[in-house]
Amino acid sequence: MMLKDKERTSDLISSDRVEGTAVFGADGDKIGNVQEMLIEKIGGQVTDVVISVGSFLGMGGELHSLPWSKFSYDTDLEGYKLDVTEDQLRKAPAFKQADRETAHDRDYQTTVYEYWQVPTYW
Repeated sequence: MMLKDKERTSDLISSDRVEGTAVFGADGDKIGNVQEMLIEKIGGQVTDVVISVGSFLGMGGELHSLPWSKFSYDTDLEGYKLDVTEDQLRKAPAFKQADRETAHDRDYQTTVYEYWQVPTYW
């Protein structure tokens, strides 16, 4: 059975609708887009979000993995808002598109969680 948009629950969203969503900094300026969400296999919870910063049409730029707890959805901006500045983000651990598996590396994740001063999920 197909649901009409008005029948969808407002507290659920499909991952394909999150990918590409704009990400805004603490000042409300756009600083990137959601590339992908990382989901913990056993618990099924989103743990991290990979965002693209400084890319043009998906090319170039850098990728940052941030703990999901750093994100909040802002209905006025129609995107995710971080409680950080673009400068803080640019100084955070990053990787390039060619090294996408870095986001899954425990050593990298440890540096990310330490940088953002967020307790690890593992």
